[in-house]
Amino acid sequence: MTTSSKNKLILGLFNVTFLAVLTGCGGGSTMTDSDGSTGNTISWTQGVFQPSDNFDKQCQALNQKHFLRSWSNETYLWYDEIIDRDPALTASVSDYFTLLKTEQKTDSGANKDNFHSSLSTAEWEAQSQSGITFGYGFKVKLFSSSAPRKGLISYTEANSPASNQNLRRGFEILEVNGVDFINATSQADVDTLNAGLYPKQTGVSTTFLFKDTNNQQTREVTLISQSIASQPVTNVKTFENDSVGYFQFNSHNAIAEKPLFDAFNSLKASNVTDLIIDMRYNGGGFLQMASQIGYMIAGAANTNNKIFERTIFNDKHPTINPVTAKPLAPVMFIDEFIGFAENPAVSPGTPLPSLNLKRVYVLTTSSTCSASEAIINGLQGADIEVIQIGSGTCGKPYGFYPTDNCDTTYFSIQFTGENNKGFGEYSDGFAPQNTVDNERLPVRIAGCAVADDFSYQLGDPNEALLKTALSYRSNGSCPVATSTASIQGFAPSSVSDTPDVFDNRATTLIETNKVLPSN
Repeated sequence: MTTSSKNKLILGLFNVTFLAVLTGCGGGSTMTDSDGSTGNTISWTQGVFQPSDNFDKQCQALNQKHFLRSWSNETYLWYDEIIDRDPALTASVSDYFTLLKTEQKTDSGANKDNFHSSLSTAEWEAQSQSGITFGYGFKVKLFSSSAPRKGLISYTEANSPASNQNLRRGFEILEVNGVDFINATSQADVDTLNAGLYPKQTGVSTTFLFKDTNNQQTREVTLISQSIASQPVTNVKTFENDSVGYFQFNSHNAIAEKPLFDAFNSLKASNVTDLIIDMRYNGGGFLQMASQIGYMIAGAANTNNKIFERTIFNDKHPTINPVTAKPLAPVMFIDEFIGFAENPAVSPGTPLPSLNLKRVYVLTTSSTCSASEAIINGLQGADIEVIQIGSGTCGKPYGFYPTDNCDTTYFSIQFTGENNKGFGEYSDGFAPQNTVDNERLPVRIAGCAVADDFSYQLGDPNEALLKTALSYRSNGSCPVATSTASIQGFAPSSVSDTPDVFDNRATTLIETNKVLPSN
C-alpha cells in the first residue's frame, strides 16, 4: 500500500509550558490590534467564528489569536469543549493558545488533553526533519513532579559532549550550576535548573554534579551545549543464537526511516524468529512510519488489505479531511520506502523488508507515546500478538497536522484513530496484564510489569526489561510484578513514573526543546 509523502499525520508527545489561565467573559467586544501596527478593528462575539483563512499568516497579535480561535473551532477534535473567550483578554498569543483546549477529564480522572503545545517553526523543522536539538547529548528521565526531585540519565547520544565525558545511563543529577536539583524550590533556582538542563542555543556552559548510582561516586562535569544529531535507531543486535532481534527505537522522526530500513534488513538476513523493540522513551512521530514498522514486523501475508489506522476527525468533518480537503481514507500497512527526509538515501517506492512475524515484544514506560502506541494498536488489529514488557504507556490515541502561523508551529489534537477491528480507546495507555499500579484505567495486554532498570545499559541482556522479554519468550511466565512507579535500585515510595516534566509548586517547568516528532 502506498501513501503520499506530503500528507504526514503526526502522533507525538510534546512537552508544553502550562501558563496561567485567564477567565473570559461572554458578550462581545471590538478592539484594535494590541501592537498598534495596523489599526485593524476585529470584532468578537461569543460563539460566532469567521473562517480561519481570514486571519492566516497575518502576524499582528490580535490577528494571530483570531486565527487560532477559528482554526481550533474548525479542526480541534473536541472543539465544542473549548470555552470561547475574548482574544482581547490575554496578554500574548501563546497565553491565548493555551486556553484553546478541553478541560475535561478521562474516566480515570486524568486530563483529556495533555498534548496541546507549540514550538518555533525553526526548532520544529530541525527536530522533525533532522533530529537536531540543542543540548549536551544526554536524555533525562525525570521522576516526581516537585521537590524532592529525581532525575537520571536514560541514555546518551554517540559522539556528544556527554558521551565524550563518559556519562552514561543511570547517572543521577545532584546539582546544576551549583543549584540543588533535588531540593530547590525558589523560582530563581528552578529557572537555573531549567536553563541549564535545556539550553536554547549552542555554546552554553553548564556545570553538573552527578552521582553514579552503581558505585555511589560523584563527578562534577562541565559541558558545553551544541547542536546534537539524535540517533533514532540504535543497538541493533541479536540474542539466543541470532534467533531474537533487538533494537532501541527512540523517535519516529524523518531521519529514522533509513536506519529502520537497515535494521530490518539486517535482522531479516539473520533469520530472526522473534523481535524485541525497545520503545521505552519513544514519544511518537510520523503515523505512516509506525505503519511501515507494522508492515516490516508482520509482512504482506499478515497485513494485506488491513487497515493500520482509520483517522476520525470531529463531527464537522465526517467524510473530508479538514486539513488536506481530501476524502478521508485510512492509513493502510505501508510496504514501501516513503522518503520523509530531504534527499533520502533510499529511493521512495523501494519495497520494505519484512520479518513475517506473528508476534512482537515491546519494551515500554510512561514515556512510550502516540505513534509508538499506534504500533501496538495497529498490530493487534491485524491479529499480531503484542507482548508488552515494562510499564503502562502514556495514552495518546490522537494526532494532528503541525500548523505553522507566523513562525510558530502549533500542535492541537485534530483526530483520533482506530485499528482494523475498530478499536482506538486507549487514552489511559496500554499496560502489561499483571500491572499492580491502579491509578489509571489502561488497556491490559499480554506481558509483564517490570520497573525501568537504570543499573544496566540499554541493550544489555541483564537489563530488567530486556531480560524479562528473553525469559518470557523461553518459558511464557513473568517474574513477580514490580510497581512500575519505582525504578530498579530505588524504593517505590520515593519515585513516581511521570512524564518528563518537573515543577516548582504552581509553576510547571518543562523541557521546552525536546519535542518528540510524530506522525
